Amino acid sequence: MGADWTRTGDLIVGVQRPPEIIRTLSTAVVPCRCLCVVAELGVADEIEDEPVSVDELASRCGADADALNRVLALLASYGIFRRVGRVYAHTPASRLLRSDDPMSMRAFARLWGAPLLSTVFANLEHSVRTGATAVEVVEPDGTWAYFRDHPGEAQVFAQGMSARASVDIAAVLDVFDFSRFGTIADVGGGRGLLLSAVVEVTPGSKGVLFDLPAVIDALDIQHERLTSQAGDFFVDPLPAADAYLLMDVLHDWDDAHCVDILSAIRRAAAPGATVLVIENVLGELEEEQAKRRHTADVVMLAATGGRERTAIELSSLFNRAGFSSGAVTDTSGPVRIVEARAI
Repeated sequence: MGADWTRTGDLIVGVQRPPEIIRTLSTAVVPCRCLCVVAELGVADEIEDEPVSVDELASRCGADADALNRVLALLASYGIFRRVGRVYAHTPASRLLRSDDPMSMRAFARLWGAPLLSTVFANLEHSVRTGATAVEVVEPDGTWAYFRDHPGEAQVFAQGMSARASVDIAAVLDVFDFSRFGTIADVGGGRGLLLSAVVEVTPGSKGVLFDLPAVIDALDIQHERLTSQAGDFFVDPLPAADAYLLMDVLHDWDDAHCVDILSAIRRAAAPGATVLVIENVLGELEEEQAKRRHTADVVMLAATGGRERTAIELSSLFNRAGFSSGAVTDTSGPVRIVEARAI
């Protein structure tokens, strides 16, 4: 026998009854869409420290009061908003839907309501049957081509990724000491949120942000120890550095492209330089984190053609590109840090 199951009738102890598991997952799209709509309408921004009636919220947000009440009542059952009759107040979770919260995740919720991801997951069967991305049903040239042609959605995507990254960055800084690196390059670092945070807590370090010209040209970097370099990591030389950060980069690509990215870093890196891959690394995990990481893996399957990998799978990519694999560091969130050294 495999796992040792303890059952009472059809109840697995400590877990929902099997019919409830199926029912919960089958209807999960409903609270998800409610969250996306409330984030899009900016409902949380209309509640300050005092409770607000749903009629007032509907008036401020341009919504139907009865419909909004029913949606908010569902979210309140999940701990998002506190409900007393037709009046709503904040909970710690609903405050994260405010645009001005330091850890705001409003943009992340809006991202999941955007047309591209909604359509991609409506076509997930295409991925499961063929192994190809579901996004190719919408845009044959892939997600990044779609965003080039839909700048409004691209902006929502960038904001959503930044919102999620803010939470992950805090978890990374709590467990990893970057002070041993003099120059740190963030490859594919987007708006530079990770690199800025790292440099801020390591006064002896300087950072170089590397990303596509369109990304770099839109930035206004003010930090005296931060510089930027525009380029394509599949084509252009990367900066020399003591450490290279790859946060949520490799999981966007198949193995061959990952080796190309790592090989480009290896050409720029001196022996002994460090690569830090920061993403949802699969492994033997506590259940809730396993759910998050495997969810991210299916997102990669459908949207980019990449995948979440185990530390052993990442080690194989490192070795093919001229790196020796090293430590794996867990964080309090879903991301892990996998370290490699240039040979």
